[in-house]
Amino acid sequence: MLEVKGISKTFNPGTINEKNALNGIDLVLNEGDFVTVIGGNGAGKSTLLNAVAGTWPVDCGKIVIDQKDVTGLPEHKRALFLGRVFQDPMTGTASNMGIEENLALALRRGKTRTLRWGISKKERVKYKEALAELDLGLETRLTTKVGLLSGGQRQALTILMATLKKPKLLLLDEHTAALDPKTAIKVLLLTEKLISEHALTALMVTHNMRDAIKHGNRLIMMNDGKITLDISGEEKKKLTVETLLEKFSQSGGGEFANDRALLS
Repeated sequence: MLEVKGISKTFNPGTINEKNALNGIDLVLNEGDFVTVIGGNGAGKSTLLNAVAGTWPVDCGKIVIDQKDVTGLPEHKRALFLGRVFQDPMTGTASNMGIEENLALALRRGKTRTLRWGISKKERVKYKEALAELDLGLETRLTTKVGLLSGGQRQALTILMATLKKPKLLLLDEHTAALDPKTAIKVLLLTEKLISEHALTALMVTHNMRDAIKHGNRLIMMNDGKITLDISGEEKKKLTVETLLEKFSQSGGGEFANDRALLS
Protein backbone atom coordinates (compact mmCIF):
# COMPACT_ATOMS: atom_id res chain seq x y z
CA MET A 1 0.00 0.00 0.00
CA LEU A 2 3.00 2.28 0.59
CA GLU A 3 6.38 2.06 -1.07
CA VAL A 4 9.11 4.53 -0.20
CA LYS A 5 12.26 4.23 -2.33
CA GLY A 6 15.48 5.98 -1.39
CA ILE A 7 13.97 9.27 -0.21
CA SER A 8 16.24 11.93 1.28
CA LYS A 9 15.51 15.37 2.67
CA THR A 10 17.91 18.11 3.76
CA PHE A 11 16.66 21.32 5.32
CA ASN A 12 18.55 24.62 4.85
CA PRO A 13 21.22 23.08 2.58
CA GLY A 14 24.50 24.96 2.35
CA THR A 15 23.85 26.98 5.52
CA ILE A 16 25.00 26.75 9.12
CA ASN A 17 21.56 25.30 9.92
CA GLU A 18 21.83 22.44 7.40
CA LYS A 19 20.05 19.33 8.67
CA ASN A 20 19.96 15.94 6.95
CA ALA A 21 16.53 14.78 8.13
CA LEU A 22 16.14 11.71 5.89
CA ASN A 23 19.01 9.71 4.40
CA GLY A 24 17.97 7.25 1.70
CA ILE A 25 14.90 5.79 3.41
CA ASP A 26 13.45 2.56 1.98
CA LEU A 27 10.15 1.33 3.41
CA VAL A 28 7.31 -0.92 2.24
CA LEU A 29 3.94 -1.23 3.98
CA ASN A 30 1.68 -4.06 2.85
CA GLU A 31 -2.08 -3.62 2.91
CA GLY A 32 -3.33 -3.94 6.49
CA ASP A 33 0.02 -3.20 8.13
CA PHE A 34 -0.16 -1.10 11.31
CA VAL A 35 3.39 0.17 11.78
CA THR A 36 4.56 2.14 14.81
CA VAL A 37 7.57 4.45 14.43
CA ILE A 38 9.85 5.26 17.35
CA GLY A 39 13.16 7.13 17.56
CA GLY A 40 15.14 9.74 19.44
CA ASN A 41 14.88 13.50 19.09
CA GLY A 42 15.57 14.54 15.49
CA ALA A 43 15.58 10.94 14.22
CA GLY A 44 13.38 11.86 11.23
CA LYS A 45 10.06 10.33 12.35
CA SER A 46 7.77 13.27 11.65
CA THR A 47 9.81 14.23 8.58
CA LEU A 48 9.06 10.79 7.13
CA LEU A 49 5.32 11.26 7.67
CA ASN A 50 5.42 14.77 6.22
CA ALA A 51 7.32 13.49 3.19
CA VAL A 52 4.68 10.81 2.57
CA ALA A 53 1.91 13.39 3.06
CA GLY A 54 3.58 15.84 0.64
CA THR A 55 3.96 18.62 3.20
CA TRP A 56 7.32 19.30 1.58
CA PRO A 57 9.00 17.76 -1.45
CA VAL A 58 11.82 15.24 -1.02
CA ASP A 59 15.24 15.89 -2.54
CA CYS A 60 15.36 12.49 -4.24
CA GLY A 61 13.62 9.14 -4.25
CA LYS A 62 10.08 7.97 -4.95
CA ILE A 63 6.84 7.62 -2.96
CA VAL A 64 4.17 5.22 -4.23
CA ILE A 65 0.72 4.82 -2.64
CA ASP A 66 -1.41 1.89 -3.81
CA GLN A 67 0.73 1.55 -6.97
CA LYS A 68 0.37 5.25 -7.83
CA ASP A 69 3.50 7.39 -7.92
CA VAL A 70 2.61 10.45 -5.82
CA THR A 71 6.15 11.87 -5.54
CA GLY A 72 5.30 14.90 -7.65
CA LEU A 73 1.80 15.45 -6.28
CA PRO A 74 1.21 18.45 -3.97
CA GLU A 75 -0.15 17.92 -0.47
CA HIS A 76 -3.79 18.75 -1.28
CA LYS A 77 -3.90 16.15 -4.06
CA ARG A 78 -2.29 13.45 -1.92
CA ALA A 79 -5.00 14.11 0.67
CA LEU A 80 -7.36 12.12 -1.56
CA PHE A 81 -5.42 8.97 -0.62
CA LEU A 82 -4.60 9.78 2.99
CA GLY A 83 -6.19 10.14 6.39
CA ARG A 84 -4.13 12.18 8.84
CA VAL A 85 -4.23 12.99 12.56
CA PHE A 86 -1.85 15.53 14.07
CA GLN A 87 -0.33 15.96 17.52
CA ASP A 88 -2.30 19.13 18.25
CA PRO A 89 -6.00 18.32 18.90
CA MET A 90 -6.83 21.78 17.48
CA THR A 91 -5.46 20.78 14.05
CA GLY A 92 -7.47 18.84 11.50
CA THR A 93 -10.90 20.24 12.36
CA ALA A 94 -12.75 23.51 11.82
CA SER A 95 -13.27 24.82 15.37
CA ASN A 96 -16.03 27.30 14.46
CA MET A 97 -18.13 24.65 12.73
CA GLY A 98 -20.37 22.03 14.30
CA ILE A 99 -19.51 18.35 14.74
CA GLU A 100 -21.83 17.26 11.92
CA GLU A 101 -20.44 19.95 9.61
CA ASN A 102 -16.89 18.72 10.20
CA LEU A 103 -17.97 15.15 9.47
CA ALA A 104 -19.71 16.32 6.29
CA LEU A 105 -16.48 17.99 5.13
CA ALA A 106 -14.59 14.75 5.75
CA LEU A 107 -17.19 12.69 3.88
CA ARG A 108 -17.04 15.04 0.87
CA ARG A 109 -13.26 15.08 0.61
CA GLY A 110 -12.29 14.76 -3.03
CA LYS A 111 -15.86 15.17 -4.31
CA THR A 112 -17.19 17.95 -6.51
CA ARG A 113 -19.15 20.52 -4.51
CA THR A 114 -22.82 21.09 -5.44
CA LEU A 115 -25.67 23.38 -4.40
CA ARG A 116 -27.70 20.58 -2.83
CA TRP A 117 -28.84 20.77 0.80
CA GLY A 118 -25.81 20.53 3.07
CA ILE A 119 -26.49 17.50 5.29
CA SER A 120 -29.22 14.99 4.51
CA LYS A 121 -31.25 13.07 7.11
CA LYS A 122 -29.57 9.88 5.95
CA GLU A 123 -26.16 11.40 6.54
CA ARG A 124 -27.15 12.65 9.98
CA VAL A 125 -28.19 9.12 10.98
CA LYS A 126 -24.84 7.83 9.75
CA TYR A 127 -22.96 10.46 11.79
CA LYS A 128 -24.93 9.64 14.94
CA GLU A 129 -24.18 5.94 14.58
CA ALA A 130 -20.47 6.58 14.00
CA LEU A 131 -20.23 9.01 16.93
CA ALA A 132 -22.05 6.59 19.24
CA GLU A 133 -19.23 4.10 18.61
CA LEU A 134 -16.81 6.57 20.22
CA ASP A 135 -18.75 6.30 23.51
CA LEU A 136 -18.18 10.00 24.30
CA GLY A 137 -21.78 11.23 24.13
CA LEU A 138 -21.07 13.26 20.97
CA GLU A 139 -23.95 11.67 19.05
CA THR A 140 -26.35 13.98 20.95
CA ARG A 141 -24.26 17.10 20.24
CA LEU A 142 -24.17 17.20 16.45
CA THR A 143 -24.48 20.99 16.25
CA THR A 144 -21.95 21.73 19.02
CA LYS A 145 -18.99 23.81 17.83
CA VAL A 146 -15.89 21.60 17.71
CA GLY A 147 -13.87 24.31 19.45
CA LEU A 148 -15.91 23.68 22.61
CA LEU A 149 -14.86 20.01 22.85
CA SER A 150 -12.11 18.73 25.14
CA GLY A 151 -8.78 17.69 23.64
CA GLY A 152 -9.63 14.01 23.86
CA GLN A 153 -13.08 14.46 22.32
CA ARG A 154 -11.62 16.52 19.51
CA GLN A 155 -8.86 14.04 18.79
CA ALA A 156 -11.38 11.17 18.76
CA LEU A 157 -13.49 13.15 16.29
CA THR A 158 -10.42 13.83 14.14
CA ILE A 159 -9.64 10.09 13.97
CA LEU A 160 -13.25 9.39 12.98
CA MET A 161 -13.03 12.07 10.26
CA ALA A 162 -9.74 10.63 8.99
CA THR A 163 -11.24 7.15 8.65
CA LEU A 164 -14.80 8.05 7.57
CA LYS A 165 -13.85 7.47 3.93
CA LYS A 166 -11.49 4.52 4.05
CA PRO A 167 -8.10 6.07 3.18
CA LYS A 168 -5.36 4.18 1.39
CA LEU A 169 -3.06 5.12 4.25
CA LEU A 170 -3.65 6.54 7.73
CA LEU A 171 -0.88 8.77 9.12
CA LEU A 172 -0.79 9.36 12.88
CA ASP A 173 1.82 11.89 14.03
CA GLU A 174 2.19 11.58 17.83
CA HIS A 175 -1.58 12.05 18.01
CA THR A 176 -1.81 11.32 21.76
CA ALA A 177 1.25 13.34 22.88
CA ALA A 178 -0.79 16.40 23.91
CA LEU A 179 -3.34 14.39 25.92
CA ASP A 180 -3.30 13.35 29.56
CA PRO A 181 -2.34 9.67 30.11
CA LYS A 182 -5.90 8.42 30.76
CA THR A 183 -7.30 10.16 27.68
CA ALA A 184 -4.31 9.05 25.59
CA ILE A 185 -5.04 5.40 26.39
CA LYS A 186 -8.67 5.80 25.38
CA VAL A 187 -7.75 7.51 22.09
CA LEU A 188 -5.19 4.79 21.31
CA LEU A 189 -7.73 2.04 21.91
CA LEU A 190 -10.17 3.86 19.65
CA THR A 191 -7.44 4.22 17.02
CA GLU A 192 -6.69 0.50 17.08
CA LYS A 193 -10.43 -0.32 16.93
CA LEU A 194 -11.03 1.83 13.83
CA ILE A 195 -7.89 0.54 12.09
CA SER A 196 -8.99 -3.05 12.75
CA GLU A 197 -12.64 -2.53 11.77
CA HIS A 198 -11.79 -0.80 8.48
CA ALA A 199 -8.71 -2.98 7.76
CA LEU A 200 -6.63 0.16 7.31
CA THR A 201 -2.94 0.48 6.57
CA ALA A 202 -1.45 2.83 9.15
CA LEU A 203 1.83 4.50 10.07
CA MET A 204 1.92 5.84 13.64
CA VAL A 205 4.73 7.97 15.03
CA THR A 206 4.92 7.87 18.83
CA HIS A 207 7.35 9.04 21.51
CA ASN A 208 6.09 6.33 23.86
CA MET A 209 8.06 3.07 23.67
CA ARG A 210 5.38 1.07 25.47
CA ASP A 211 2.73 2.25 22.99
CA ALA A 212 5.03 1.45 20.06
CA ILE A 213 5.47 -2.10 21.39
CA LYS A 214 1.84 -2.67 22.39
CA HIS A 215 0.11 -1.45 19.24
CA GLY A 216 0.40 -2.54 15.64
CA ASN A 217 1.88 -5.61 13.97
CA ARG A 218 5.23 -4.04 13.15
CA LEU A 219 7.69 -1.58 14.70
CA ILE A 220 10.40 0.46 13.05
CA MET A 221 13.01 2.52 14.86
CA MET A 222 14.71 5.51 13.28
CA ASN A 223 18.02 7.16 14.02
CA ASP A 224 19.85 9.92 12.18
CA GLY A 225 17.36 9.92 9.30
CA LYS A 226 17.59 6.18 8.71
CA ILE A 227 15.57 3.09 9.64
CA THR A 228 17.81 1.09 11.97
CA LEU A 229 15.33 -1.54 13.19
CA ASP A 230 12.32 -3.22 11.59
CA ILE A 231 10.61 -5.72 13.88
CA SER A 232 7.41 -7.69 13.32
CA GLY A 233 5.67 -10.97 14.09
CA GLU A 234 6.68 -13.01 17.12
CA GLU A 235 9.80 -10.90 17.65
CA LYS A 236 7.66 -7.81 18.20
CA LYS A 237 5.29 -9.62 20.54
CA LYS A 238 8.21 -10.54 22.80
CA LEU A 239 9.65 -7.01 22.87
CA THR A 240 10.10 -5.06 26.10
CA VAL A 241 11.33 -1.49 26.57
CA GLU A 242 14.62 -2.87 27.88
CA THR A 243 15.21 -5.16 24.87
CA LEU A 244 14.20 -2.37 22.49
CA LEU A 245 16.77 -0.02 24.06
CA GLU A 246 19.38 -2.76 23.80
CA LYS A 247 18.58 -3.33 20.12
CA PHE A 248 18.77 0.41 19.49
CA SER A 249 22.24 0.51 21.03
CA GLN A 250 23.40 -2.57 19.10
CA SER A 251 22.21 -1.06 15.80
CA GLY A 252 24.62 1.86 16.29
CA GLY A 253 22.18 4.32 17.81
CA GLY A 254 24.14 4.71 21.05
CA GLU A 255 22.11 6.10 23.93
CA PHE A 256 18.43 6.69 23.17
CA ALA A 257 18.07 10.49 23.21
CA ASN A 258 14.43 11.08 24.03
CA ASP A 259 13.50 11.81 27.64
CA ARG A 260 9.76 11.71 26.89
CA ALA A 261 10.00 8.17 25.56
CA LEU A 262 11.97 6.93 28.54
CA LEU A 263 9.76 8.62 31.11
CA SER A 264 6.43 7.60 29.54
